[in-house]
Amino acid sequence: MDSNIYSVLITAITILGGSAAWRYWERRAEHRERDEDFIRHDCKDRILKLESLLTQASNEKDELRKMILTMTSEVAELRIKVEFLSKENEKLHTQKLLID
Repeated sequence: MDSNIYSVLITAITILGGSAAWRYWERRAEHRERDEDFIRHDCKDRILKLESLLTQASNEKDELRKMILTMTSEVAELRIKVEFLSKENEKLHTQKLLID
């Protein structure tokens, strides 16, 4: 009779322990899945933000390139004006020396 009671107790402990273990592993799997979902969504958000920043930087680069081209053409114009004014100044200086 003692062995039957021990068998019943061992079986009951095994069943209760098995179900508790099963609940533990089930909860652990759910937490792991939630963590993976959080990481996945976080990564998606970060990727979207980085893509928008990359697009913004590309647009700024294009604007700066246009500004550089405009400034380069303005510098070329100013060089021509300075060269012309320098020649004109030399002519006037030469004429003044001839008059005096």
